[in-house]
Amino acid sequence: MTILNFAYYRKEDWDRFLATIDDRERMPETWDEWHEKFLQAKITCVMHGARVADVVVDIDLLIHYCRVRVIKNNGEARAEFVQGGGK
Repeated sequence: MTILNFAYYRKEDWDRFLATIDDRERMPETWDEWHEKFLQAKITCVMHGARVADVVVDIDLLIHYCRVRVIKNNGEARAEFVQGGGK
């Protein structure tokens, strides 16, 4: 069975998260909008036989991850971060 790590952003972190990313225009305005899309994607993956693990993103660790690697905080970087378990 395929296991996929999905980035999970806490509602209380949403505004700070948006303020730190380099692809702000690609993200929903609100956490509620993002969360709805998150749940839809998760359900789709599970229906196709994948197991999904939620990785709660620590914004400070994500920022540090990108700085150390000298990379933009964008979707690709966040995917790499989450696939590594958010560390």
